[in-house]
Amino acid sequence: MPRSKPDSTAAQAAIPPNPELDAMLARALGREAGADAGLPAADEEPAGPEVIDPDRQHCGLVAIVGKPNVGKSTLLNALVGQKISITSRKAQTTRHRITGYRTVGASQFVFVDTPGFQTRHGNALNRSLNKTVLGAVADVDLILFVVEAGHFNQADAKVLDLLPDNIPVVLLANKFDLVHRRGDLAPWLQSMQERRAFAEFVPMSAKTARDIQRLFGICEKYLPRQPWMHAPEELTDRSERFMASEMVREKLFRLTGDELPYTSTVIIDKFEQEGSLKRIAATIVVEREGHKGMVIGDKGEKLKRIGTEARQELEKLWDCKVFLELWVKVRSGWADDAARVRSFGYE
Repeated sequence: MPRSKPDSTAAQAAIPPNPELDAMLARALGREAGADAGLPAADEEPAGPEVIDPDRQHCGLVAIVGKPNVGKSTLLNALVGQKISITSRKAQTTRHRITGYRTVGASQFVFVDTPGFQTRHGNALNRSLNKTVLGAVADVDLILFVVEAGHFNQADAKVLDLLPDNIPVVLLANKFDLVHRRGDLAPWLQSMQERRAFAEFVPMSAKTARDIQRLFGICEKYLPRQPWMHAPEELTDRSERFMASEMVREKLFRLTGDELPYTSTVIIDKFEQEGSLKRIAATIVVEREGHKGMVIGDKGEKLKRIGTEARQELEKLWDCKVFLELWVKVRSGWADDAARVRSFGYE
């Protein structure tokens, strides 16, 4: 499906040159090219946790927001240094507020990944997801507003309108590596600055290590001086039980593509530790009997593959053996039932 063009294309042609914005773009692209002195090499990890006097510590919350499928979860995983948020091409993959931590030098970053704000469906599930987004941006120190570089449409605008005026917002132009005519970014950036006075403009790719390292330095300036909220070795607030359900859901979405409606979900029925083995039983919940067949596949092959790939991912994450058993059940209309949405673990 082709990406939609920015809704301001026609207006950009008539925008006169703006030296201040041209300079802003040049500075951003200069940093992107590595012009900042002292920037680590592309394959070099940020400095790890060290013993820091609490009086010198900085710590703050950074919310990652944007419409569905702009790379928010990929960005969070890269910032934390480990996969804690699932990814797929399917919209509405992230359904929970997922918090990841990264401690670099004297600074601890508490990153909050949010669901993409939902505008197409008004069911109980999407009302819950939108409530999660609004709650996440209410009390943070910095907001990373993620868009596709050079693109901006109505869905982006709806998210931007939600952001509070009293919190600095960084315009993070993701997928910058896919931009072929970089000269077009100056008028695009001007049209974006007319929508809101962004604190920073960051063109980058969430899949590029050097860009991730640069982003730490940009975010660090907005962290208040205060003691760390978490131990430096901690990475997330989510439990292993939650991670198990998310990994199954990721493989479910990846292996069924657009055939399966986004309302499918995963419930953990059993999570037991037996020595070095984790024994897990989970139920994939779908809304219709026909969807059940899509998940199970011919002679159960699709369900078997979902289970195998999820198990392998969990074993890699936890560095232990995992026994994973999957079932599929039909719960008609669950996404429209607020009580059932809550019972399935949504806020």
